[in-house]
Amino acid sequence: MLPTRAAVDELAVRIDRLRALPGAGDLRWTGRAGWHFTLAFMGEVDDGLVPELCTRLARAAHRTAPFPLRLHGGGRFGRRVLWAGAAGGLDEMRLLADRADAAARRAGIPMDEHRRYHAHLTVARSRTDATDLRPFVEGLQDLEGTRWNVAELVLVRSNLPGGGAAGQAPRYEAVGSWPLGGAS
Repeated sequence: MLPTRAAVDELAVRIDRLRALPGAGDLRWTGRAGWHFTLAFMGEVDDGLVPELCTRLARAAHRTAPFPLRLHGGGRFGRRVLWAGAAGGLDEMRLLADRADAAARRAGIPMDEHRRYHAHLTVARSRTDATDLRPFVEGLQDLEGTRWNVAELVLVRSNLPGGGAAGQAPRYEAVGSWPLGGAS
């Protein structure tokens, strides 16, 4: 699921401030083009399963009403992942995440054990466990983005850089998108 351009612009202002903090060079920052909310991580998907996956994601989108969302706060997962959070229609977002996960399973994609969905947008990853993420988390605590209405489900493919070249980030591309039920 992709944030609006306005939401991305607001987040970029905050991230620019965080990148000026001591220790920011120890983080791999996710670029604006990579900012998205992962509803269901599918790992590597066989190309032959993509058509069925798309059909099932379209159904999941159709069954889910549009909902309000905004960027809100932030946090970390362990000692390595820094994220911006969300507020608004979180129940609807969790439902859409559950439906996307079920769509993948029914399309034949092996999924990790299902966990309770936590709405987040990854903004940086630490290169080591030694990096103190607390100042960066504190810099996200008062993040209050402008509200938008989520009106579509987007399938995003991560293209990882070849050969593990240092400094190269994944490239993200939208493979398909489907309007949420009732969206024009």
